Amino acid sequence: MATLDEKPATADDVLPLALTNYGHFTSMRVDADRTIRGLTLHMERLARDCKIVYGVDLDTGRVRGHVSEALDGQAGPCVVRVTIYDPAVEMGHPADAENPSVLVTVRPAGKLPPAPLRAKSVQYERDLPHVKHCGLFGALHARRAAQLAGAEDALFVGRDGLVSEGGTWNAAFVDGNGAVVWPQAPVLPGVTMALLRQHATGIEHRTATVTVDQAKAMAAAFATNTSIGVRALSAIDDTELSTQNPTLAALRDAYLSIPGETL
Repeated sequence: MATLDEKPATADDVLPLALTNYGHFTSMRVDADRTIRGLTLHMERLARDCKIVYGVDLDTGRVRGHVSEALDGQAGPCVVRVTIYDPAVEMGHPADAENPSVLVTVRPAGKLPPAPLRAKSVQYERDLPHVKHCGLFGALHARRAAQLAGAEDALFVGRDGLVSEGGTWNAAFVDGNGAVVWPQAPVLPGVTMALLRQHATGIEHRTATVTVDQAKAMAAAFATNTSIGVRALSAIDDTELSTQNPTLAALRDAYLSIPGETL
């Protein structure tokens, strides 16, 4: 299901997005009661990124209305993606794109928590890492390389040798003292990451540079995003990691206990 400004989206509507890939988005997990953890943060992200990508203010009230309309008749947990793009954008004149529309798509959500994830370190740095933009070619190419090597997803490593984030998720680690270590690197400021830092108050959180070797030596590692919550990493390259660490369980419980917001 896809709607553009609350009308059914046609192939012609989304063709400019497919051909230019110029836009930004956020994805939100909607629980069965139609509440969304971190809804306010998702709206703030869309507004912030719209100013960066298009130089205009986004009416987040309008966005919320479009999402509510798209959810009518949806049963069970789902993931809503809101993509902001201008259907009039042209490859040669992106500066003329200044009237973005709201594309809303809905898909079923997986169960929480998902099975642990095997990751492979891949050298890659996202363009404009602080923006959740539609330029996913590099990330998907890295994911493909990881999967061809026998893993499930890529853990990005910069040219400086420091770990940053995952294919479509924030990465974090648990040290030997049970503290959570978030990589100090150019990364997307994730909503789930922010919620964990705000609500998992009984756990120490710190930010530090992390090399691949340091990541492999951690007591545990995990991925976070709105679709998966807290997902343990079972391996980085050929190094196996514990998926039963008590800090992981505490983070998972803290995340699931966060009350959702209504549209």
